[in-house]
Amino acid sequence: MNAKYLILIAGLVLAAALVAGCTTQTAQPAALKLGVVSSMTGPASTTGRDMWQSAQLAADEINAKGGVFVKSLGNNVTIALVQGDDESTREGGQKVVTKMIADDKVDALIGGFSSAVVTAHQSAVAENGVPYIITGASSPTITRRTDINTSTMFHHCPTTDDYGAKTIQFVDEIMRPAINAKFGRPADQPLRMAVIYQDSPYGKGVLSAVNDTIAKNGLPIDIVASESYKMGETDFRAILTSVKAKNPDVVYPAAFLNEQVPMMTQARRDVGLNTIFLAVECNDDADYYKGLGQYGDYSIIESRFSPYTVPKGPISANVEKYQKDYAAKFNTSPGMMGAATYEGVYVAAAAAQQAGSTGRAALVTALGSVQVPEMIESMENGTISFENTFRESKSNLYMEQLHWDPATQTLRPKIVWPAALKETEFQIPDWYRPGSV
Repeated sequence: MNAKYLILIAGLVLAAALVAGCTTQTAQPAALKLGVVSSMTGPASTTGRDMWQSAQLAADEINAKGGVFVKSLGNNVTIALVQGDDESTREGGQKVVTKMIADDKVDALIGGFSSAVVTAHQSAVAENGVPYIITGASSPTITRRTDINTSTMFHHCPTTDDYGAKTIQFVDEIMRPAINAKFGRPADQPLRMAVIYQDSPYGKGVLSAVNDTIAKNGLPIDIVASESYKMGETDFRAILTSVKAKNPDVVYPAAFLNEQVPMMTQARRDVGLNTIFLAVECNDDADYYKGLGQYGDYSIIESRFSPYTVPKGPISANVEKYQKDYAAKFNTSPGMMGAATYEGVYVAAAAAQQAGSTGRAALVTALGSVQVPEMIESMENGTISFENTFRESKSNLYMEQLHWDPATQTLRPKIVWPAALKETEFQIPDWYRPGSV
């Protein structure tokens, strides 16, 4: 065989190899690309980090099992996450969501914590028809607003209406009778409540839920103070001093973790406001317990997932496994907001399999009817699904009381309500001072 033929054969072999390489490259399984909107920086960064890490854990679990079968592609696809730091600001959220949609070309979005931040970037989501599983922003306006088309947005988070009403129900059923009995007050004496709320859709939503629940049910609860503050503030001593002068029996802040920790610390340590504080569920995070320490003793938090307690029921084993796996991967305990985001990744995967496509429109249609068995948060009817009117999922909520253990120097929760989940009775500490006797 002469040199010309050898050269020709070599060229053919090289060309074949290049074609095979190109074929192999294009034949790689596609991915379901999910943009995770979380506050990696700014005042909500503690919660944002938990949301991002929980999404990573879910994606790793799904991918380890072979990914998601998508019929139109004829094979399984992996979950690919794109991190979107909204910087805890409206502007940051608009910038990163626009980037993930236009440049990263995500198939769907998951996350979103602050209601104010989410409402600012919803228009970009609506304009591009992107499916968005919102796992943090709790203002009911998120999917109920009428100035934009929210039909591609699905709310996997109790609204301020939901948990505001539950908290007031607990206060009236459990706290008010216990306080009246302990201090010899008439059984029908109204409880004096102060509300300290973030000046945002979230904070205003909590205040509205409190007032509406009291008025609707004719409850003997008097709002003696309602004080607002700007998101990200950390010095609350002036507000707390004003609140103390109103003699409240209980204080209900609508605050983020990085706000409520200094607020409660300053109340007990600096202002001498020796009352019981309530907290919204978004604070149920390991950093909340660590940050509060002894100043969180006997406080109350409404929740649906906790890093340090496991409610009785059919998902107890799932919760324990999640807590263990999260701690092993990230060397810390999981928080409540991350739990919903973890589930959100699984919901997106289920929608892609049901749709048989990773296309945005197909995913939106599938999300409208998807039903995922409850995972690590107890859900109404035992499934994660979205009702037709406002595309909201419905969770079962509970109340915890926190207790400081001097021996271990740790603050830990016990469920005190409802009766079906109760681990211990609600307690009033010796240092507590009621608003009036």
